[in-house]
Amino acid sequence: MMKRAKLRLRHLGTVVAAVWIGTVCLSDKGHAEQDEAVIVAFGDSLTSGYGLPNDEAFPSQLETALRKRGHKVRVVNAGVSGDTAGAALRRLDWALGEETDVVIVELGGNDALQGLPPDATKVALAKILEKIQEKNLPVLLAGMEAPRNLGKQYVTEFGAIYPDLAARYSVPLYPFFLEGVALNAQLMQKDGIHPNGKGVTVIVDKILPQVEALLDASQVDEDG
Repeated sequence: MMKRAKLRLRHLGTVVAAVWIGTVCLSDKGHAEQDEAVIVAFGDSLTSGYGLPNDEAFPSQLETALRKRGHKVRVVNAGVSGDTAGAALRRLDWALGEETDVVIVELGGNDALQGLPPDATKVALAKILEKIQEKNLPVLLAGMEAPRNLGKQYVTEFGAIYPDLAARYSVPLYPFFLEGVALNAQLMQKDGIHPNGKGVTVIVDKILPQVEALLDASQVDEDG
């Protein structure tokens, strides 16, 4: 029994050491690249890159596009497949590190697919925006649309969530994250829900101007 306890303690010590070393390495990296702006892409599978190689996921393609346009930036993939707005809210504090400069919020698609009450989704998204603004971080809200088979009332109520919140919290809105991609079989994976690599490229091209505007605004705030 004592031997087993010692092994557990030794294992715990190894884990703690690994975490500490990882933290130091991350800290060193932060100091080495402190001139970079850090964008946290906070969302669900559309953000995380479900079914795609890492370099074809939204965060990676966005970072590449921004760097090509001369921005010193790092885009953090804080997307979790299957997350509803409520589930994402519970991990928000963990996702927003001290180095974060800008946040992109893309959530709600799973809420609609599960037919969750739009009011509940709206409350969760509101709390997410409030927490981000409490940290004085600029945020871009990306909207979603509900499937038409959920009925006109649901689609209307769900669709109103994003413009209402954007107005309430005075944040820029990208109306529909899958604009120009949804329902286009050449840009979607076989499941008809997630974009393929080409689809993500279209999303990045369309959302890029608003991300750049947010980056520029955050830089002005820092300089001021």
